Amino acid sequence: MGVLRKLTPVVGTLCFLLAWQLIVVVFKMPPYLLPGPVAVAYAFVDNLDILLSNGWVTVYEMVAGYALAVGVAIPLAIAITSSQRFNEFVMPTMLFFQIVPKVAIAPLFLVWFGVGATPKILVAFLISFFPIVIDAAVGLRSMSTEMADLAKSMGSSRWQVFAQFRLPTSLPYLFSGLKVAATLAIAGTVVGEFVGADKGLGYLLLVTNSNMETALMFATIVALTIIGLVSYYLVELLEGALIPWHVTHRIRESGTM
Repeated sequence: MGVLRKLTPVVGTLCFLLAWQLIVVVFKMPPYLLPGPVAVAYAFVDNLDILLSNGWVTVYEMVAGYALAVGVAIPLAIAITSSQRFNEFVMPTMLFFQIVPKVAIAPLFLVWFGVGATPKILVAFLISFFPIVIDAAVGLRSMSTEMADLAKSMGSSRWQVFAQFRLPTSLPYLFSGLKVAATLAIAGTVVGEFVGADKGLGYLLLVTNSNMETALMFATIVALTIIGLVSYYLVELLEGALIPWHVTHRIRESGTM
């Protein structure tokens, strides 16, 4: 059962690729309009050096923006849940930056900081910041009143209540936000590269689009998808190592067994 469970996503992916290839062959789709997965695979392998050189740039910008979002969002969530007045003070500003389209802000970063890595890092930061701070705040507020009363009855200080009760309780919520933000960070980086860049996978998408290199464009999308999946599963791996006691991991393990 465990092997079958792991093979199911692979079978589903293979069925999708087979259907894609059949559509291309049966309807004789021109390569510039819709290349088949075989052509995309050849383009990926033939241009692997270009994808890697631009991919490392995108990964660096994504990781830097994501790390900045984590470093700012978690302390801010702690401050928000610790003070109602501070929450009312910063929440309107946070909502403003979340509602404003990041594509509209990216050109401003380009004017202020040039075409270097900084604008892409800031766009990735803005897109991935909000899910982390909201989920972390919800998690920090999720401690039950019974648990709070138990901590007080044991004579725990405010720091002990936070470190031993509130923080462990908030970790499942925090990791939910981290996983969402990990996938959004790559989208933010590409948006920044669309606006202005001379390297990176987003820049490569623009170049292949203008040159009608559709197979290489699909290969670039595959590379971006791989980066997003690796980021997501790295966070999930860290989640499993830090909170193996959580119900989602216990259900997954029992289902696999």
